[in-house]
Amino acid sequence: MSTTEDLLRRIAEALEATQAARDDVTTDWLTAPAYVWDGAPRPVSAIEAPALALLRGIDKQKAAVTTNIGRLAAGLPAHDMLLWGARGMGKSALLRSAVMDAQANGGSIALVQVATDALPGLSRLFGLLGQAERNFCVFIDDLGFADGDSVGPRHLRSWLDGGVEARPANVRLAVTSNRRAIIARHGAEQDDPINPRDAVDDNLALADRFGLSLGFHVCTQDEYLDILRGYAGEYGLELDEHEALEWSKRRGARSGRTAWHFITELAGRAGKTL
Repeated sequence: MSTTEDLLRRIAEALEATQAARDDVTTDWLTAPAYVWDGAPRPVSAIEAPALALLRGIDKQKAAVTTNIGRLAAGLPAHDMLLWGARGMGKSALLRSAVMDAQANGGSIALVQVATDALPGLSRLFGLLGQAERNFCVFIDDLGFADGDSVGPRHLRSWLDGGVEARPANVRLAVTSNRRAIIARHGAEQDDPINPRDAVDDNLALADRFGLSLGFHVCTQDEYLDILRGYAGEYGLELDEHEALEWSKRRGARSGRTAWHFITELAGRAGKTL
């Protein structure tokens, strides 16, 4: 590397460190309902999420998440959470709604959403949150690791349990993933003649660090229609259930997300806002 390139690199690193320090000092962690962390903190003025009553077809998961978030908001012992399973079934929406509900009931809690490419800076975030007189749900949406990535999963295991940089007592992690084990598993793991269980056990060890693990599954036709009835009633829309079923068939999926897309279509036709 040339002298000029080395100088430019050091200048860039110094500017980045200066900006990070400035962000750390000026961020008020006590007032905003939510924050985004992409290597530096950014307050968010409002959490966008549906009312808990509109999240249907996931009653058991809703009860477990809201109870756990309520405990965290009250400063009581609470679990780190892994919400896994079918796409579009309300995993991230439920987390946002549960935090909103806890805030509305006087809980001292904020949501901090972490970009997946900002995971290396999670230790610094924990250091900042640990100094604040407030409780935090640190949210990582749609988490996954590339094949061969052993560093990211090991760091996450350390943050969850037993590491010297583990998350502080006023912070709990909430992760959503399409996979129960978070890390992709392959059939070849079973065929490895040398310690065939090692890779599988190592992958599952990450999921096992979460005290609360909840599966979300594709909804039935009745559940799908129940979700739609809730939305239609809330927004004063006329629901044609046969058309709603055709809508889901054309998209090859029945889920809360598919239902919301249909509601958006109905509201647009009716000239109503959501």
